[in-house]
Amino acid sequence: MSRKLLYISVNSKPENLSSSKSVARDFINKFLEKNKDFEVEEVDLYKEHIPRLEYQYFESRNCIINEEATKKLPEKEQKEVQRIRELCDQFISADMYVIAAPMWSVSFPAPLKEYIDCIVQINKTILIEKDKKPKGLLEDKKRALVYIQSSGGSIPWILDPIMDKGENYIASIMKLMGIKDVIELKVDGTGTTEEEGQNSINKAKEKSNDIINGLDFN
Repeated sequence: MSRKLLYISVNSKPENLSSSKSVARDFINKFLEKNKDFEVEEVDLYKEHIPRLEYQYFESRNCIINEEATKKLPEKEQKEVQRIRELCDQFISADMYVIAAPMWSVSFPAPLKEYIDCIVQINKTILIEKDKKPKGLLEDKKRALVYIQSSGGSIPWILDPIMDKGENYIASIMKLMGIKDVIELKVDGTGTTEEEGQNSINKAKEKSNDIINGLDFN
């Protein structure tokens, strides 16, 4: 039985012009070479439709309305709810995740947050019970996520909690859902010249070998 790697990219640039997407493709190819029972599904958040969440789609916070209630919505909104369900189910079905994103405004592009809002769902990826801590429902099997982030400059480690809010958020929300193994692969210091960019990409590709070797899906 094959397992799934879900590749989520959030960059409007084509792959040959994007540092994060270039490194992600190299990482995925190497990962598949070592883990031959994996297949890849891709979600390009700049090309695929990611619904903007509306109040009428929910029966309570983070809880999508049921099928019966969905049928009472206008046809267009029914399709939006169905799309949210599809995105969440696709995410749940994966074993390995790769997210490729640039650092924007010390975080990441907005489409990634809209996507995450679609997949954080009560009784599907999280469980919230009264007077209890939230419980992640994605700890049912071995899962891991690699967050590949590109940035023009290099962030000193002492400033990482302040300047790298995107990676910190991704790690926190994934662990909330039960994905404990979250690894960041930085493509930083891409600079302003082609040479600087290529040097950063090459360094990140070298680091990816160690990450892949440390991921045990056997």
